[in-house]
Amino acid sequence: MTRGKRTQTAELEVRLLREGIIESRHLVQAVVCDDRGRVLSVAGNAETATFVRSALKPFQALGVTTTGTLERYNLNDRDLAIICSSHKGSIEQVRQVFNILWRADIDASALQCPIPEGRSSSLQYNCSGKHAGMLAVCQQRHWPLNTYLQHNHPVQQLIFGKVAELLRMPAAEFIHARDDCGAPTYLLQLTQMASLYAQLASGMSLDMERIVRAMTHHPALVAGEGEFDTELMRLTEGEIVSKAGAEGIQCIGRIGEGMGLAIKAMDGAKRAKCAVAIYLLQQMGWITPSVAETMSERFMELNKFKRLEVVGELSML
Repeated sequence: MTRGKRTQTAELEVRLLREGIIESRHLVQAVVCDDRGRVLSVAGNAETATFVRSALKPFQALGVTTTGTLERYNLNDRDLAIICSSHKGSIEQVRQVFNILWRADIDASALQCPIPEGRSSSLQYNCSGKHAGMLAVCQQRHWPLNTYLQHNHPVQQLIFGKVAELLRMPAAEFIHARDDCGAPTYLLQLTQMASLYAQLASGMSLDMERIVRAMTHHPALVAGEGEFDTELMRLTEGEIVSKAGAEGIQCIGRIGEGMGLAIKAMDGAKRAKCAVAIYLLQQMGWITPSVAETMSERFMELNKFKRLEVVGELSML
């Protein structure tokens, strides 16, 4: 991966203002890369390493799109969108996950993600779509279903290989750990996350192009009503692909232009990453003023007494 000479600048600061008075602060780092992995601009340290969490899901979905699994089980873009999702467990979303398992002739008991607190089934867990996709690949390839979450399982090695290929990095250099759902996630630099999303949005691969189309055409399945990813993709109408990760991760790609943005709120705050995303997207011209205003009203104006303010700039390299 090619990097600029200077990859560390001042971090962004997100301030919570209560009737105009600062009450809390969050520090946030952000990186913009092109689809060749070159750092275009940065706030903070471009080489900060952190777990990519659920922002990895569109790339885990490559296991489905590159193996003939979609065609084998007659899965459509709605199925692919839920495979990429961190959903809210709505009836519509749960039915879509079940559809994948039903078409692949897999019992729902094969899901090894947790049962959410207060719910009755693993189908309602926010990562169940990703798990269903992995199981469908296993079924199609005649791989064991009961060990699909192990890092050395063929389906995980398949996914791992796809990510390593995109980043042009030796697979042996990657550090992995278990995500909350039990599936492997990877420790990546912000530059690597931004590069992945630049490639996802570039149209350079038919498999990734289909993933982007599924996510942007069915944003309500990717997160849910009122959630950041859903609202941003709905408002931008096919110009932006967006996927959140836990602990302050937000990744965004500018479709057709080969640019990706990766954001990390250092304290893991969801509100901080959303505020920075809106601020930077407007600053870079990736969203219109009207979209920025709508998103700000939803995610930065917390109530009539509290609002978020972002201070700082991306530095060009």
